[in-house]
Amino acid sequence: MPTQEEWAFRLRSANAKVQTVRRGTVVSRIHKWDCIRGTFLATALCIAGRADTLPQRESASQVETRAADVAQAFRVDHAPKLDGTLNDPLWQSAKPITEFRQQEPYEGQPATERTEVRILHTRHAVYFGIHCFDSEPSRIIASELRRDVSQNLDDHFEVLIDSNHNRRGAYVFQINPLGTQIDGLIVEEQRDNSAVDFDSGWDGVWTSAAQIGADGWTATVEIPFTTLNFTHSSDVLWGVNFKRFIRRKNEADLWKAYRRTFGITKVSQAGNLEGIKDIGSGRLFVVKPYGLARYDKQTGQDLKFPLTGGVDVKYGLSSNLVLNLTGNTDFADTEVDLEPFNITPFKVFIPEKRQFFLENAGVFNFSLGGQDQLFFSRQIGIDPITGNQVPINGGGKLTGRIGRLELGVMDVDTRSIGPNPYSNFAVVRLKESLWAGSYFGVMGIDKRSGDVLDSFNQTGGLDTRLVFLKDWLVDAHMAGTQSPGNLSGNSDLGAALTYRSNWVEGIVRRRKTGPNFNPEVGFVERPDSNETYGDLTFKVRPNIPGIRELQFEGFLLHAPDTVGQVSTQEWQNTFRAEFHNGGYTDDDIVDVFTQRITAPFHIYKSVFIPNGLYHFTRHQLTYGSGQDRKFTYNFFERFGGYYAGTLNEFRVRANYRPTAKFSVSASETWDRLRLPLPNGNFSVLLASLQGNYSFNRFLTFTSLVQMDTSNAQAVSANLRLRYNYRPDSDLYIIYNVGTQFASIAPANPPQVRETRFAIKCTYSWQR
Repeated sequence: MPTQEEWAFRLRSANAKVQTVRRGTVVSRIHKWDCIRGTFLATALCIAGRADTLPQRESASQVETRAADVAQAFRVDHAPKLDGTLNDPLWQSAKPITEFRQQEPYEGQPATERTEVRILHTRHAVYFGIHCFDSEPSRIIASELRRDVSQNLDDHFEVLIDSNHNRRGAYVFQINPLGTQIDGLIVEEQRDNSAVDFDSGWDGVWTSAAQIGADGWTATVEIPFTTLNFTHSSDVLWGVNFKRFIRRKNEADLWKAYRRTFGITKVSQAGNLEGIKDIGSGRLFVVKPYGLARYDKQTGQDLKFPLTGGVDVKYGLSSNLVLNLTGNTDFADTEVDLEPFNITPFKVFIPEKRQFFLENAGVFNFSLGGQDQLFFSRQIGIDPITGNQVPINGGGKLTGRIGRLELGVMDVDTRSIGPNPYSNFAVVRLKESLWAGSYFGVMGIDKRSGDVLDSFNQTGGLDTRLVFLKDWLVDAHMAGTQSPGNLSGNSDLGAALTYRSNWVEGIVRRRKTGPNFNPEVGFVERPDSNETYGDLTFKVRPNIPGIRELQFEGFLLHAPDTVGQVSTQEWQNTFRAEFHNGGYTDDDIVDVFTQRITAPFHIYKSVFIPNGLYHFTRHQLTYGSGQDRKFTYNFFERFGGYYAGTLNEFRVRANYRPTAKFSVSASETWDRLRLPLPNGNFSVLLASLQGNYSFNRFLTFTSLVQMDTSNAQAVSANLRLRYNYRPDSDLYIIYNVGTQFASIAPANPPQVRETRFAIKCTYSWQR
C-alpha cells in the first residue's frame, strides 16, 4: 500500500503531463499550471492524511471565559422525550439560559419576551429544550411546513454550534413553532445573500418538534454528534449562540453578538458551552443511493425513457474534514429557475440551487467584487448559453479545516452531450486564518475539455480579508487566467476598504479587469474594466411612530475600459425607510447612467440596440408591506430613459398564507420599451403563479406556472410532490414543461424547451 508521500509524488508526476485525446491523436502538453494544480492537490491530500495528528480544537484549560458567557450542558443517561414540550422531568435538571438581549429594534436592551434554553446530552447526541414565552400567544405566527424554506414570515429560533471552537465557522439549526427545519453553515463569519442568516446548502440529520401553548411556544431538538461530525472526546468546549425572532414585533433577540453590525453570523462573539463529556459517537458516514425513471422530450430530439441511478457518499475523515463523493449525479429534484428577461448587455447572475454544489459552498467563495466570483459552480453541468443540463459522471469534494487552514478540494467530470464536449474541473481553495474574521487565501482552478479550440482554461488567485477594530474591513485580490493562445490582459486586481457601524456604512473600491480575463469556471459580469466605486450610506433612527430607520445613500461608479474609453458610469441617490412591522420603501431619487455599446445588443426578437455611447436618467419607487400579516405584497416601478428611448419597469409580488398548510404567491413584471428603432415599441410580460400545499412537514406539493411573452412558447410549468419518508430520504414525483435552468448569457438567447416526467427515490443509510 503506497504511503501518503508516495501518493503525493505520483499525483505530482501525473499532473506534470496532461494528455488530451482528440480524434484519435494524443497531444501532450506541459504547463506551469499543471504543476501548480498537482502541488495544490498533493498538499491537500497530505494534509488530509495528517488531519488527526494536528490540533483540532482548543481545550477548556486554554480558554479564559467570563461566567456570563458560559452555558452548561448536563449529562443524562437517556434521551428526554422529544415531543415539542418540556414536560419531561429531565429538562429540569439543566440550568436555563435566559439573558437574551435585543439586536432589533433597540440594540442591547432586554428582550421584550422571556426565552429559556436548556441543554442536555447523552453519549450520542445533544438536546436543546427551548421555551419562548409570549404575553400574546394567540399572535404567534407559524405558517411554514416546508423544510429549508425561508421562515422570515414566521416566529423562529436559531441554534448555533461551533463544535470545533475555531471562532470562525459554525452549524446553524433553525425551527419555527410548527417544528419545521432549516439548517446550514456559517463560513468565515460570512452571511449568505439569501433570506436566511447562513449558507442553507448544507443538510444535516436532526430531530425537532414544537408546540404552541398558553404561555408561548416550546420546542425540543436532538442533534446527533455524527451530524456535527464530532468524534470521541472526554472534555469538550464548543462555541454556542441562540437567536429568537418575534415576527409581529419584527424583533431579533440574541444571547450573544447582539450588536446590529454583528448578529448570529459573528461566531467569534458567541458564548461557550461546557459540560459535554465522554462522547461515544463515531465519524460521519452517509451513503445515499438514488433511482430515477423519467420520460424526457426536448425540442428537436427523440423521446427518451431512461432508467438510471447513482449514489452520493459523505464521510468524516476527521472532526474537521468531510469527504463528499458523487456518482452519475442527478438534479431532477432541483427547483426550476425563475425565467429572467435581461435588459442589460451583461451576463445574468443566477444563484446555484443544486445540492452537491451547495453543500459547503462557502469554502470555495472567492469574491472579485459585487456578484463576480472566481469560481461559480453553475458553470459545471449546465450549459451557460442554453441552460441545458450537461451530464455529470461523478465527482469528489473535500472540505474542512486543519488547525488554522481552511481547505476545499473539488474534482468533477462531465460527459459530452450536444455542443458540450467532455470536461474535467479541478478546484483547490486554501485559506489561512489570521485574527478574528481575517484570512489570507489562494485558489487554483483547472478546466480540461475535448474542445479542440478551447482545450483548457486555468485560473489562479490570491485574496485576503483584514478586519480592524471590528468595523473596518480591507479586501484585496489578484487573479489571472490562461487559455490557448496565452493572451495578455488576462488579470484582475482589486482592493476595497469598508466601514460599518449602526449609523454609517461606506465602501471605496478599485478594480482593474483585463480584456482577456476569462475564468470559464467563474462569473465576471463585464471584462475590460478599470473601475472606481464609492458608496456612502447614513442611517438614523428617529422617534417617529411606525418608523424604525431612515437611510440616505449615494454611490458613484466610474468604469472606463482599460485604455481609458468611457464604458460604464453611474451615480445614484437613494432614500429608504424601514418600518417596525417589516415594511419598507426604497426609492432612487435619481439614477444617472452612461453606457457604451460596442457590439449590437439583442434585446427582443428582431430588435438590436446599435453601437454607441448612451446617456440616460432613471427614477425608482419601491414599497413593501408589513410582514406580520397573512397577505403581504411589494411593488417596484422604475421609469426614465433607456438607450435613446424610454423604459418603464413595473413589478409586483403578492403572497397569501391563509393556513400553515396552504400558501400561494404571484409575481408580475411588465417592461414597456419605446425605442427609436424598427419594431422598437414593444412590451414584455413575465408572470408566475406558485401554489404550495403541505399535508404535513414531510409531504408537500408545489406547483409553479410561468409566462414569458418574449419567448415563442410563452408558458411553462413545474409540478413537484416531495415525500420525506425517513430522515434524509425522499420520494419525488416531478412534471416539468419548459426550462429547468435558465441561461446566464447576455442578449436573451433562445432556450431549449423540454417536457419531462420523473420519479426519483433516494435512501439515506447512516452508520
